[in-house]
Amino acid sequence: MNRPRSNKSHAGEHTTAGPPPRFPASLRFDLPASFVLFLLAVPLSLGVAAATGAPLISGLIAAVVGGVVAGLFGGTPLQVSGAATGLIVVTAGLILKYGWAATAAITLAAGLVQIVLGVTRVARLALSLSPAVVHGMLAGIGLSIALGQLVIVLGGHAHATTLANLAELPAELHSSHFGSVVVGAVAVAVMLMWPRIPRSALVPAPLAAVLAGTTAAIALRLDVSTVDLPDAPLADIVLPRVPEGSVGGVALAVLTVALVASMESLLSAVAVDKLHDGPRADLDRELVAQGAANAVSGALGGLPVSGGIIRGSANVAAGARTRASTVLHGLWVVVFVVALGGVLELIPLAALAGVLLVVGLRLVNRDRVRKLAQHGEVAPYVGTVAGVLAFGLVEGVLIGMAIAVLRALYRLTHSSVRVEEETDGWRVSIRGSLVFLGVGRLVRELRRIPLGKRVVLELHIDFMDHAAFEAIDDWRGGYQRLGGQVDVDEVHDTWFRKAIGGKPGLRKTPPSPLPRWFAPWSHWQRTRPGDGPDVVLPTQRGDADPMIRGMHEFERNSAPLVRPFLADLAARGQRPQQLFITCADSRVVPNLITSSGPGDLFCVRNIGNLVPAAGTDDDSMGAAVEYAVDVLGVGTIAVCGHSHCGAMSALVNGGTRPGTALNSWLRHADPSLIRFHDPNTAGDLPVVERLSVTNVAQQLDNLLTYPSVREAVSAGTLRLVGMYFDISEARVYLVDPDRNALEPLRTPASRQSR
Repeated sequence: MNRPRSNKSHAGEHTTAGPPPRFPASLRFDLPASFVLFLLAVPLSLGVAAATGAPLISGLIAAVVGGVVAGLFGGTPLQVSGAATGLIVVTAGLILKYGWAATAAITLAAGLVQIVLGVTRVARLALSLSPAVVHGMLAGIGLSIALGQLVIVLGGHAHATTLANLAELPAELHSSHFGSVVVGAVAVAVMLMWPRIPRSALVPAPLAAVLAGTTAAIALRLDVSTVDLPDAPLADIVLPRVPEGSVGGVALAVLTVALVASMESLLSAVAVDKLHDGPRADLDRELVAQGAANAVSGALGGLPVSGGIIRGSANVAAGARTRASTVLHGLWVVVFVVALGGVLELIPLAALAGVLLVVGLRLVNRDRVRKLAQHGEVAPYVGTVAGVLAFGLVEGVLIGMAIAVLRALYRLTHSSVRVEEETDGWRVSIRGSLVFLGVGRLVRELRRIPLGKRVVLELHIDFMDHAAFEAIDDWRGGYQRLGGQVDVDEVHDTWFRKAIGGKPGLRKTPPSPLPRWFAPWSHWQRTRPGDGPDVVLPTQRGDADPMIRGMHEFERNSAPLVRPFLADLAARGQRPQQLFITCADSRVVPNLITSSGPGDLFCVRNIGNLVPAAGTDDDSMGAAVEYAVDVLGVGTIAVCGHSHCGAMSALVNGGTRPGTALNSWLRHADPSLIRFHDPNTAGDLPVVERLSVTNVAQQLDNLLTYPSVREAVSAGTLRLVGMYFDISEARVYLVDPDRNALEPLRTPASRQSR
C-alpha cells in the first residue's frame, strides 16, 4: 500500500522529511519488500538482455550492481536500479556496431560521465528539458521496444532499428511460429489481467507472466527457444574492451548512454519521491550513484543501469522503508544465479518478449499525453516520438527539442491584435510581446482602419523592440498626417513613451503590481496634451466623467477576469466569510488591503468605523451586524481603523458644528474618548492615531452588546478582530484590545481575536 505523500518539500530538493527508521526496526518491512523486488528483477533483467542481444548474464549483473551500488550510495532511498529499459534500443544498436565487449566499455565510460555531472551539481538542470520531449522520448523508446518484442513473439529475430522491425512484421505474421505466439500471448494476457486479480500485488506481474508462459510451454510441449546460460555464469563474464571506430562516434555513444540513463533515473527518482513520505531525493547524489553503478556494471560486463519507475513503485507498494530493500534484492539475485541458474533455462524467450512488449507499451502514458494536450504541447511530443521511431533516439530528441524551442519562441514573442469599431472611433488592443516577428501582422491589422478616424492604440505589452516601435510610430505619424487622430494608451508599461523619449526599455517587464482597478483615477486618466509627454491617454468614449471612464475600463479589462466568479456567486448566493467594518475614508480599500475578491467580505462603512452599542437610536449598524451573524453566518467580524482619520481628528480638535448630523453621529464615539483617557492606554503614537487604535478596541466591546454576537462568540463560532491600516506605510496592523495597542501582522496564528 502506498503511504501518504508528503507536502513538506518538492521532489528534487536537497531536503529530508525526518530521519529514516533505524535498520533493525525497518528490517521487518524491507526484507519482504526485497523478495518482491527480486522476483520482479529476474524476469525484467533477462528480458532486457534478450531484447538487446547481449549475453543474458549481463542483465543479471546490471540487477545486482544496480541494487547494491546504486542502492547503497543513491540519493533516493526507495529508488530501485537495474538493467535500463529505456536504453534497450540504444544498447542493441551499439552491440551490432561495436560488439558486446566494446558496449560494456561504453557503459563504463558513460558511468564516469554521470559521476562528473553529479559532482558538478547539474542533475536538476536535466529536469529543465521540456516534459513533452522527455515523455515523447520514453514513448518512442517504448514503441520501439514493443515492435522488436512483437517480432520475437511471432518467432523471428528483432532488428536494431524500428523501421527494420516494421519491415519484418508482414513476413513474420505470414509465417509465425505457433509455439512462440502461444507463449507470448499467455505472457501478454497475464501482464494485462494480473492487476485486476484480488491480492495480485503479492506476486509481481512480470514474474506471474513468465511463470504462466513457462508453464504453458512445458504443459503443451511447445517447441520454443529458451534462456541459454553458460554452465559457469560467473566464469563466463565478458570484460570490456576499447571500442574500435571513430573517436566522435564513440564519444557520441558514451554521451547518449549517459544522458538517457540519467534522464530515466532522475525522472524515476522524482516519480518515486511522490509515492512516499520518507526522506526526499538528493538528485545530484543520485546521479553520482547511478554513474558509479554504470561504471561497475560496465567493468563487470553488465548492461547499462538506470532507476526505473516500475521497480521503484513496486518497492514502495511492498512497504519498504529504507534502502536496505534495494540492496538486499541485489544480493538475492546473486544467490539465485549461483544456486538456481538452471531454473532460468526453462524460461521461453517468447515469455520474456511478451513481458517487455507490455512494458514498452506502458511507456506510452495516455494520461501524460492528455495533460500535454491540455497545455498545447502535443507537437514536440509527437515530433520526438516520430523522430525516435524513424531515425533513432538522439535524432528524435533533437527534433523534439527543436520543435519545443520554436514553440517557446513563438509564445514568448507572440502578440494578439484586436481591432474593433466603437461609437467614437476605433480601438486597437495589443497584448503580449511586440517584436519584429509580429510586425507584419500588426501593420496589416492597422491598415484595415479607415482613414480620418480617431484611433485608440491600447498597449498591454511587456516588451517592444525597435522594429515594433518604428512600425507603430511610422503608422501613427502617417495616419495623423492624413487627418486621423491616434492616442496611445499604455496599460502595462510605458514602452512607447520611453522609446519616444530616447530611453527605450531593454528587458521585459513583470506584470504590473498596480493594476488599474486598484490605481487612483488620477494615476492613469490624463486627457489633456499639456498634462504629460507626447503620448496622451485618450478620453474614453468621449465622456469626461472619471467614474464613467473607470466603468468603461472595468468592462474592457477587469470584467472578463471576474465574470466567472460573479456568475457563480449570482447563481449560488453570497456566502462571505467576514463582516468587515471600516471607515468611509476614500483611501481605505477593503478588498485591496485584504487581497480579497467578490463574495469574500460583507462590508459596512461609515464615518469613523463606529458600531453604536445595542439599544441606541441607530438601527442601521445593528441591522447589518445581525444580518451578517444570523443570516449570512460569518465566522469573523473585523473592525478596521486607519491613520490620518478625519473623524478621530474632529473628536480630538472639536471640528464639528453642534446640531449637525455629523456631530450627532460622532457622539457614538464618546466611549472611545473615555477609554482613550484611561492611564493604561499605550501612548507611543501621536494623539489622533492613538485615538484611532483605541476606537477600534472600543468597537469590539460594543459588538458584544448585541445578543447574537455575544452568543456566537461564546459558542466559538464567531471571533472579533481589530485592525489598523497605516495609510502612509500601506501596512496593516492588528489591534490588541486589552492594551489598546498595535501588533505587527506576522502569521495567521498571531491574529488577535476575542
